[in-house]
Amino acid sequence: MMTAEECIRNRRSIRKFTEEAVPHALLSRIVETASYAPSWKNTQIVRYIAVEGGKKTQLAQCTNWVGNTSIMESAPVVIAVTLIKGRCGYERDGSFSTPKGDRWQMYDAGAASEAFCLAACEQGLGTVIMGLFDEEKASQLLELPQDRELAALIAIAYPAESPAAPSRKPAADLLSYQS
Repeated sequence: MMTAEECIRNRRSIRKFTEEAVPHALLSRIVETASYAPSWKNTQIVRYIAVEGGKKTQLAQCTNWVGNTSIMESAPVVIAVTLIKGRCGYERDGSFSTPKGDRWQMYDAGAASEAFCLAACEQGLGTVIMGLFDEEKASQLLELPQDRELAALIAIAYPAESPAAPSRKPAADLLSYQS
């Protein structure tokens, strides 16, 4: 089993996949693991939709970049990461808890998406998080209710490539100290 460090260091954005189907039980396990991602006041607003078959092909046509279209067409399944609006970053009376307003919900969706991708990596699956899509068109296709928002799309499948890690900035460039 991979350590957390190994999983973080080894996870890559995979854009080429095999045709092997991803078992539904494995997707459930990954979602169960990802459910432990932190969220604002434990609101757990993220919901996942596994899109396969003809609907996945239609969803691929909602992208705003041809590269994402081909990625989605090649993956047996695409996960639509959605969130329940109006819960994250709010107080019970509907007011915002911080000056960040409703932006906390995307923070939570991002944390949940990365937890999903790391859980998938641990299980030998590849993922890539995509944000270039027509949100309105994709949301209509997925028949999202009014209280839900589409945050991201994640292609997930068995990888058909093993890209090298891109260079990373050293910790000295990323970390500063104040006293």
